[in-house]
Amino acid sequence: MKRHDVRGLALAVAATAALAAPLTGCSDDTTPSDAASKAASAASEAGDALSSATAQLGDTLASATAEAGQKFDEFKNGVNAKGDVKVGEASTGSDGRSTAKVTVTNSASSSKSYVVQVDFRDPSGNLLDTVVVTLNDIAAGASEDATARSHRTLSGDVTAEVARAVRN
Repeated sequence: MKRHDVRGLALAVAATAALAAPLTGCSDDTTPSDAASKAASAASEAGDALSSATAQLGDTLASATAEAGQKFDEFKNGVNAKGDVKVGEASTGSDGRSTAKVTVTNSASSSKSYVVQVDFRDPSGNLLDTVVVTLNDIAAGASEDATARSHRTLSGDVTAEVARAVRN
């Protein structure tokens, strides 16, 4: 779920609670201040849910970014090969995760292996997820395709871009 989707959900919950509380206050036992207190409590819970969802999103993204960094660290003596890589448009798979076709064309004079980091972004350029694709032993002058698949469901307009690529 995107950050603005989570915020919208939390605001909708808070608004619903705020509007519903006075309606439930029609009995003789509930005062307007009780209804206001219930609405404030519901809004606080919605804010807590938003904070938790935002933290979880940040943790997931940090984990994916750390994993990408580790893959690049393991790829010793890599040469910048971003120019050898093209990424297609992002689409949504049957599992709800975003995917993008990655095409690597080996421009070297011998067989090479590649590590490619693909970033999925929203229309504002915010990073939603990052994945690493490895292609091994691509012959000189040959091309190979792979699929970059997000770690989680991404909604809305998602784009894919090559963040970095190395070969050895």
